[in-house]
Amino acid sequence: MVAMQVEANPTAVPALYEAVVAHTRHTGPRRSFRHRQYLWLVDLDALPELPRWLRPFARFDSRDHVGSPTRTIRQNLGDLLAGHGIDLTGGRVLMLAHARVLGYVFNPLSVFWCHGADGELECVVAEVHNTYGERHCYLLHPDADGYASTDKRFYVSPFLPERGGYRMKLPVPTERLQVRVQLRDQEQPLLTAAVTGRRSVATPRRLLSMLLRRPLVPQRVSMGIRRHGIALWLRRAPFFRHPKRAPQGGLRVTPTFPNQASGKQSNR
Repeated sequence: MVAMQVEANPTAVPALYEAVVAHTRHTGPRRSFRHRQYLWLVDLDALPELPRWLRPFARFDSRDHVGSPTRTIRQNLGDLLAGHGIDLTGGRVLMLAHARVLGYVFNPLSVFWCHGADGELECVVAEVHNTYGERHCYLLHPDADGYASTDKRFYVSPFLPERGGYRMKLPVPTERLQVRVQLRDQEQPLLTAAVTGRRSVATPRRLLSMLLRRPLVPQRVSMGIRRHGIALWLRRAPFFRHPKRAPQGGLRVTPTFPNQASGKQSNR
Protein backbone atom coordinates (compact mmCIF):
# COMPACT_ATOMS: atom_id res chain seq x y z
CA MET A 1 0.00 0.00 0.00
CA VAL A 2 1.06 3.57 -0.51
CA ALA A 3 0.07 6.74 1.24
CA MET A 4 -2.20 8.98 -0.79
CA GLN A 5 -0.22 11.48 -2.86
CA VAL A 6 0.32 14.90 -1.37
CA GLU A 7 2.11 16.57 -4.30
CA ALA A 8 0.88 17.22 -7.81
CA ASN A 9 2.35 14.87 -10.37
CA PRO A 10 0.76 14.28 -13.79
CA THR A 11 1.87 10.63 -13.80
CA ALA A 12 1.40 9.71 -10.12
CA VAL A 13 -0.88 6.95 -8.88
CA PRO A 14 -3.17 6.57 -7.12
CA ALA A 15 -5.05 9.19 -9.08
CA LEU A 16 -8.64 10.32 -9.40
CA TYR A 17 -10.29 11.22 -12.69
CA GLU A 18 -13.33 13.46 -12.66
CA ALA A 19 -15.05 12.10 -15.73
CA VAL A 20 -17.98 12.45 -18.09
CA VAL A 21 -19.57 9.23 -19.32
CA ALA A 22 -21.53 9.46 -22.58
CA HIS A 23 -23.71 6.70 -24.05
CA THR A 24 -25.26 6.83 -27.51
CA ARG A 25 -27.59 4.15 -28.84
CA HIS A 26 -27.48 4.22 -32.63
CA THR A 27 -30.39 1.84 -33.35
CA GLY A 28 -34.07 2.22 -32.61
CA PRO A 29 -35.10 3.52 -30.29
CA ARG A 30 -32.21 5.94 -30.38
CA ARG A 31 -31.21 7.33 -27.02
CA SER A 32 -28.29 9.30 -25.61
CA PHE A 33 -27.32 10.39 -22.12
CA ARG A 34 -24.36 11.82 -20.23
CA HIS A 35 -23.49 11.82 -16.56
CA ARG A 36 -20.60 12.87 -14.37
CA GLN A 37 -18.68 10.61 -12.00
CA TYR A 38 -15.16 9.94 -10.81
CA LEU A 39 -12.88 6.94 -11.29
CA TRP A 40 -9.74 5.66 -9.62
CA LEU A 41 -6.47 4.75 -11.32
CA VAL A 42 -4.38 2.59 -8.99
CA ASP A 43 -1.25 0.45 -9.09
CA LEU A 44 -2.28 -3.07 -8.03
CA ASP A 45 1.04 -3.52 -6.22
CA ALA A 46 0.56 -0.31 -4.22
CA LEU A 47 -3.08 0.33 -3.41
CA PRO A 48 -3.85 3.64 -1.70
CA GLU A 49 -3.54 3.79 2.06
CA LEU A 50 -6.48 5.82 3.27
CA PRO A 51 -7.15 7.59 6.55
CA ARG A 52 -9.40 5.41 8.69
CA TRP A 53 -12.37 7.75 8.38
CA LEU A 54 -12.24 7.60 4.57
CA ARG A 55 -11.91 3.82 4.19
CA PRO A 56 -15.65 3.11 4.00
CA PHE A 57 -15.80 5.41 0.96
CA ALA A 58 -12.96 3.90 -1.10
CA ARG A 59 -12.12 0.23 -0.86
CA PHE A 60 -10.67 -2.15 -3.45
CA ASP A 61 -11.69 -5.78 -2.95
CA SER A 62 -10.71 -8.88 -4.91
CA ARG A 63 -14.33 -10.09 -4.73
CA ASP A 64 -15.19 -7.37 -7.22
CA HIS A 65 -12.80 -8.46 -9.96
CA VAL A 66 -11.39 -11.42 -11.84
CA GLY A 67 -10.49 -14.60 -9.97
CA SER A 68 -10.58 -15.92 -6.45
CA PRO A 69 -11.74 -13.70 -3.57
CA THR A 70 -9.06 -15.30 -1.37
CA ARG A 71 -6.20 -13.91 -3.46
CA THR A 72 -5.24 -10.37 -4.38
CA ILE A 73 -6.43 -8.74 -7.58
CA ARG A 74 -2.80 -8.67 -8.74
CA GLN A 75 -2.31 -12.39 -8.09
CA ASN A 76 -5.52 -13.29 -9.89
CA LEU A 77 -4.62 -11.19 -12.90
CA GLY A 78 -1.12 -12.68 -13.01
CA ASP A 79 -2.60 -16.19 -12.99
CA LEU A 80 -5.05 -15.29 -15.73
CA LEU A 81 -2.36 -13.93 -18.02
CA ALA A 82 0.15 -16.68 -17.23
CA GLY A 83 -2.38 -19.09 -18.72
CA HIS A 84 -2.01 -17.15 -21.97
CA GLY A 85 1.77 -17.02 -21.97
CA ILE A 86 2.11 -13.51 -20.52
CA ASP A 87 4.52 -13.04 -17.62
CA LEU A 88 3.92 -9.94 -15.51
CA THR A 89 6.69 -10.67 -13.00
CA GLY A 90 8.31 -7.37 -12.08
CA GLY A 91 5.85 -5.40 -14.19
CA ARG A 92 3.36 -2.73 -13.24
CA VAL A 93 -0.41 -3.17 -13.51
CA LEU A 94 -2.69 -0.12 -13.49
CA MET A 95 -6.41 -0.55 -12.84
CA LEU A 96 -9.12 1.95 -13.77
CA ALA A 97 -12.27 1.27 -11.75
CA HIS A 98 -14.74 2.43 -9.17
CA ALA A 99 -13.93 1.67 -5.55
CA ARG A 100 -16.45 0.30 -3.09
CA VAL A 101 -18.47 3.06 -1.44
CA LEU A 102 -20.23 2.07 1.79
CA GLY A 103 -19.79 -1.59 0.89
CA TYR A 104 -21.15 -1.41 -2.66
CA VAL A 105 -19.56 -1.21 -6.09
CA PHE A 106 -20.63 -1.76 -9.68
CA ASN A 107 -18.15 -1.47 -12.53
CA PRO A 108 -19.68 -1.78 -16.00
CA LEU A 109 -16.07 -1.79 -17.24
CA SER A 110 -12.81 -2.18 -15.35
CA VAL A 111 -9.60 -1.77 -17.35
CA PHE A 112 -6.17 -3.20 -16.51
CA TRP A 113 -3.05 -1.94 -18.29
CA CYS A 114 -0.42 -4.65 -17.85
CA HIS A 115 3.28 -3.83 -18.23
CA GLY A 116 6.27 -6.12 -18.36
CA ALA A 117 9.41 -5.81 -16.27
CA ASP A 118 10.90 -3.58 -19.00
CA GLY A 119 8.05 -1.08 -18.61
CA GLU A 120 6.51 -1.86 -21.99
CA LEU A 121 2.77 -2.44 -22.26
CA GLU A 122 2.18 -6.19 -22.66
CA CYS A 123 -1.60 -6.21 -22.93
CA VAL A 124 -4.84 -4.71 -21.71
CA VAL A 125 -7.58 -6.64 -19.92
CA ALA A 126 -11.10 -5.22 -20.25
CA GLU A 127 -13.35 -6.71 -17.57
CA VAL A 128 -17.05 -6.29 -18.33
CA HIS A 129 -19.76 -6.72 -15.69
CA ASN A 130 -23.50 -7.00 -16.16
CA THR A 131 -26.36 -6.45 -13.72
CA TYR A 132 -26.85 -10.22 -13.37
CA GLY A 133 -23.73 -10.50 -11.23
CA GLU A 134 -21.65 -11.94 -14.06
CA ARG A 135 -18.36 -10.80 -15.58
CA HIS A 136 -16.21 -11.52 -18.59
CA CYS A 137 -12.61 -10.61 -19.40
CA TYR A 138 -11.33 -9.68 -22.85
CA LEU A 139 -7.58 -9.98 -23.36
CA LEU A 140 -6.50 -7.26 -25.79
CA HIS A 141 -3.31 -6.22 -27.53
CA PRO A 142 -3.98 -2.63 -28.64
CA ASP A 143 -2.09 -1.02 -31.48
CA ALA A 144 0.15 2.04 -31.09
CA ASP A 145 -2.91 4.32 -30.98
CA GLY A 146 -4.62 2.28 -28.27
CA TYR A 147 -7.20 0.56 -30.51
CA ALA A 148 -8.22 -3.10 -30.31
CA SER A 149 -11.14 -5.17 -31.59
CA THR A 150 -12.82 -8.32 -30.31
CA ASP A 151 -15.97 -10.38 -30.83
CA LYS A 152 -18.76 -9.83 -28.30
CA ARG A 153 -18.99 -12.98 -26.17
CA PHE A 154 -20.92 -11.88 -23.13
CA TYR A 155 -24.51 -10.88 -22.36
CA VAL A 156 -24.50 -7.27 -21.22
CA SER A 157 -28.04 -5.96 -21.65
CA PRO A 158 -31.48 -7.29 -22.62
CA PHE A 159 -31.65 -4.45 -25.12
CA LEU A 160 -28.51 -5.39 -27.05
CA PRO A 161 -27.93 -8.50 -29.19
CA GLU A 162 -25.22 -10.90 -28.06
CA ARG A 163 -23.76 -10.99 -31.57
CA GLY A 164 -21.42 -8.37 -32.96
CA GLY A 165 -18.02 -7.08 -31.98
CA TYR A 166 -16.35 -4.34 -29.99
CA ARG A 167 -14.00 -1.68 -31.23
CA MET A 168 -12.20 -0.23 -28.19
CA LYS A 169 -9.85 2.66 -27.66
CA LEU A 170 -7.89 2.13 -24.44
CA PRO A 171 -4.73 4.25 -24.29
CA VAL A 172 -2.88 4.29 -20.98
CA PRO A 173 -4.31 7.22 -18.98
CA THR A 174 -2.07 10.24 -18.57
CA GLU A 175 -3.16 13.76 -17.64
CA ARG A 176 -6.34 12.98 -19.54
CA LEU A 177 -8.49 9.87 -19.59
CA GLN A 178 -9.96 8.76 -22.92
CA VAL A 179 -11.71 5.40 -23.11
CA ARG A 180 -14.12 4.54 -25.89
CA VAL A 181 -16.05 1.33 -26.58
CA GLN A 182 -18.25 0.85 -29.63
CA LEU A 183 -20.45 -2.19 -30.23
CA ARG A 184 -20.86 -2.99 -33.92
CA ASP A 185 -22.84 -5.51 -35.92
CA GLN A 186 -21.53 -6.04 -39.44
CA GLU A 187 -19.67 -2.72 -39.20
CA GLN A 188 -22.85 -0.84 -38.26
CA PRO A 189 -22.57 0.89 -34.86
CA LEU A 190 -25.15 -0.19 -32.29
CA LEU A 191 -23.87 1.57 -29.18
CA THR A 192 -21.00 3.90 -28.31
CA ALA A 193 -19.82 4.52 -24.76
CA ALA A 194 -17.06 7.02 -24.01
CA VAL A 195 -15.37 8.13 -20.80
CA THR A 196 -13.30 11.30 -20.74
CA GLY A 197 -11.73 12.92 -17.72
CA ARG A 198 -8.91 14.89 -16.20
CA ARG A 199 -6.44 13.54 -13.67
CA SER A 200 -6.10 14.90 -10.16
CA VAL A 201 -3.87 13.77 -7.32
CA ALA A 202 -5.62 11.39 -4.92
CA THR A 203 -5.25 13.32 -1.68
CA PRO A 204 -7.73 12.89 1.19
CA ARG A 205 -8.94 16.42 0.58
CA ARG A 206 -9.52 15.76 -3.12
CA LEU A 207 -11.34 12.50 -2.43
CA LEU A 208 -13.57 14.22 0.11
CA SER A 209 -14.39 16.88 -2.47
CA MET A 210 -15.34 14.17 -4.98
CA LEU A 211 -17.50 12.40 -2.42
CA LEU A 212 -19.37 15.59 -1.59
CA ARG A 213 -19.90 16.65 -5.20
CA ARG A 214 -20.48 13.16 -6.63
CA PRO A 215 -21.87 11.11 -3.74
CA LEU A 216 -22.56 7.37 -4.00
CA VAL A 217 -21.22 7.03 -7.53
CA PRO A 218 -21.40 3.19 -7.75
CA GLN A 219 -24.98 3.19 -6.48
CA ARG A 220 -25.95 5.92 -8.92
CA VAL A 221 -24.31 4.08 -11.83
CA SER A 222 -26.30 0.94 -11.03
CA MET A 223 -29.58 2.85 -10.66
CA GLY A 224 -28.88 4.76 -13.87
CA ILE A 225 -28.49 1.55 -15.85
CA ARG A 226 -31.83 0.28 -14.58
CA ARG A 227 -33.52 3.62 -15.27
CA HIS A 228 -32.15 3.54 -18.82
CA GLY A 229 -33.47 -0.01 -19.23
CA ILE A 230 -36.95 1.02 -18.11
CA ALA A 231 -36.92 3.88 -20.62
CA LEU A 232 -35.97 1.50 -23.44
CA TRP A 233 -38.64 -1.00 -22.38
CA LEU A 234 -41.30 1.73 -22.38
CA ARG A 235 -40.19 2.69 -25.89
CA ARG A 236 -40.55 -0.95 -27.01
CA ALA A 237 -36.89 -1.57 -27.75
CA PRO A 238 -36.12 -5.08 -29.06
CA PHE A 239 -35.67 -7.45 -26.11
CA PHE A 240 -33.04 -10.20 -26.00
CA ARG A 241 -33.44 -12.77 -23.24
CA HIS A 242 -30.54 -13.88 -21.07
CA PRO A 243 -29.07 -17.09 -22.55
CA LYS A 244 -29.09 -18.76 -19.10
CA ARG A 245 -25.53 -19.96 -19.40
CA ALA A 246 -23.49 -20.45 -16.26
CA PRO A 247 -21.49 -17.33 -15.32
CA GLN A 248 -17.95 -17.27 -16.61
CA GLY A 249 -15.23 -18.52 -14.32
CA GLY A 250 -12.92 -15.81 -13.07
CA LEU A 251 -9.83 -17.02 -14.93
CA ARG A 252 -11.26 -17.53 -18.39
CA VAL A 253 -10.77 -14.83 -21.00
CA THR A 254 -11.40 -14.19 -24.64
CA PRO A 255 -7.97 -13.69 -26.27
CA THR A 256 -7.84 -11.09 -29.01
CA PHE A 257 -5.23 -9.42 -31.15
CA PRO A 258 -4.71 -5.90 -32.53
CA ASN A 259 -7.46 -4.78 -34.92
CA GLN A 260 -8.71 -8.34 -35.34
CA ALA A 261 -12.12 -9.57 -34.23
CA SER A 262 -11.75 -12.87 -33.04
CA GLY A 263 -5.82 -13.91 -0.43
CA LYS A 264 -8.60 -11.27 -0.52
CA GLN A 265 -7.34 -7.81 -1.20
CA SER A 266 -8.46 -4.50 0.12
CA ASN A 267 -6.97 -1.17 1.04
CA ARG A 268 -7.85 -1.36 4.67
